[in-house]
Amino acid sequence: MNPHPESVCLDEVAVVIPALNEAESLPLVLGDMPPVGHIIVVDNGSTDDTASVARAEGATVVTESRRGYGLACQAGIRQASAVGAGVVVILDADHSFEPAEIAVLVGPILRDEADMVLGDRTCTAQPGAVLPQQRVGNRLATFLIHRITGHRFRDMGPFRAIRTRALLDLSMEDPDFGWNVEMQIKAVRGGLRIRETPVMCRERQAGNSKISGTIRGSVLAGWKMMRATWRYAR
Repeated sequence: MNPHPESVCLDEVAVVIPALNEAESLPLVLGDMPPVGHIIVVDNGSTDDTASVARAEGATVVTESRRGYGLACQAGIRQASAVGAGVVVILDADHSFEPAEIAVLVGPILRDEADMVLGDRTCTAQPGAVLPQQRVGNRLATFLIHRITGHRFRDMGPFRAIRTRALLDLSMEDPDFGWNVEMQIKAVRGGLRIRETPVMCRERQAGNSKISGTIRGSVLAGWKMMRATWRYAR
């Protein structure tokens, strides 16, 4: 983790924030957001005030009523492409990541040193931020991807940055939690220049987790990741 994120111009960056019932945590995320070109909150069928809270904080709101993490990301990416953003950052809505570290992810891309930069939580996550079942799932997924592609990832973290054009060329399909697996496999096979960099990760600051908050949610998300690994390996 870099405690002093580098100073870079983020005007061409679009931050895509998939959100399902995150009215409590969104003000924290958006309040800590550095100056970026576009902030796109994708309301993924929320039943609370997620959309109105996001608008009040100055974000563009895109609605994707079909539930699914991948579907929400895709809706946000379409909007990012429409407004001409050169780089897309995917950021969770639960304030588990530090928005100020967007510059750390985007810097190598803007300097033309990388096409995709992934936030790595393996050594920097605070106690309780990544539960044991999540760590096991991450290790298994990265092991399988290494066996399939030859590329060794350290993490499957959702905080990531990628060139918009490169992301569109990946032709992403997964509607749910296989999204990150699909992106990482396709990025390797597509010859993208990939980096991983340590980022801070903490327990969510408000609201309830849809994945790690329950054993069922964790197991279901893990199963979807494994299924995606085999699917996109073919």
